[in-house]
Amino acid sequence: MIQVSMFEAKTELSKPAKLLESGQEDVVYIVRNNSPVAQMTLIDPSRKTKRIGAAEGRFTIPDNFDAWDDEIEELFDARIGEYDTPCVLKV
Repeated sequence: MIQVSMFEAKTELSKPAKLLESGQEDVVYIVRNNSPVAQMTLIDPSRKTKRIGAAEGRFTIPDNFDAWDDEIEELFDARIGEYDTPCVLKV
């Protein structure tokens, strides 16, 4: 564990980061007026999760999922795919 001043952390952030990455330190405390205000640690690589597909296999989509599409189209008086050009609003 080491302490670095707020100024040192701002101007030389790579130095304490290298100490963490090399394993020389496990925690770096950033202090202001000799009082700790923040701490730096390495991010545990095992905690990273992939975002896309995170719910894969956790639920199933029912066969009638699209059953209301026609009714919703009628409510909005539009057809899916009818408009090929984007709508531009001018204010």
